[in-house]
Amino acid sequence: MSDRPTRFWLIRHALVEEAARQYIYGILDVPLSEPDLRAAAPSYRALAERLPGEASWLVSPLSRTRCTAEAIFAAGYKATTLTVEPDLIEQNMGRWQGVPHSEFLSHPHPPFWPFSASEVPPEGESMDQVRDRVGEALERLTDAFAGQNVVAVSHGGTIRAAVAHAMGAPAAAALHLSIQNLSLTVLERHALGWRVVCVNDTLGVSRGASERREAGDRARSAR
Repeated sequence: MSDRPTRFWLIRHALVEEAARQYIYGILDVPLSEPDLRAAAPSYRALAERLPGEASWLVSPLSRTRCTAEAIFAAGYKATTLTVEPDLIEQNMGRWQGVPHSEFLSHPHPPFWPFSASEVPPEGESMDQVRDRVGEALERLTDAFAGQNVVAVSHGGTIRAAVAHAMGAPAAAALHLSIQNLSLTVLERHALGWRVVCVNDTLGVSRGASERREAGDRARSAR
C-alpha cells in the first residue's frame, strides 16, 4: 500500500425524473430530471471547484451516474475518461422495482428505508449484501489506485454501504445516514485503516436556495 492515502470522493447522482420518484427503482435505468439539472447548476459548479484536479473517475453501469459526471464536466471540471465500475451500482431491489412507494407504507420497515438491512427482495439483494459487495470493491480499488484520488459517481445505497464498510459498522446502521442527491462523501484508505472525512456534504448549496436565488435574479432582471 502507498504511503499516501487513497482518497475516494463519492457523489450521489442528481435527482431522477419525477415519475420514477413515485416507485422503487433500484437498478432500473431511469433518467435524470431535466428541470432539476438546470436548477442544480450551483451544485454542479461547487462540485467542479471542490473535486481534485487530478483524479480517476468511476461511474456505475446506470446512465444517471454518467449524466451526472458529464454535468460536472460541463460546469467547469476538465472532462476525463469515465470508467464503469459494476460493483458501485445501487442495491438490486429485485421484483420490488417498479412498485409504488405507497404500497410499502404498511410493510414493516426501519426508519428511512423500505425494508431491513437483512431482508432480501425477491430476486434482489439485501443491504447486508450490498455492504459486502461495495466493501470488497473499495479494497480492490484501493489496490488499483493506491495513493491516488478516485471520484466515483454512484448511488445512495452504495454510498451508505461504503461508509458502513469504512467505519466497520453494520449495514443497518448505515440506513440512518442521509445521502442527498449531488452530495459529497469522502473516505480515505490509509495503511492503518479507513478514515471518514465527510458524509453527505452538500457544499453549502441547497436546491431550494439556488431556486430562490434564480427566482430573485429573474425578478430583478424584469424590473
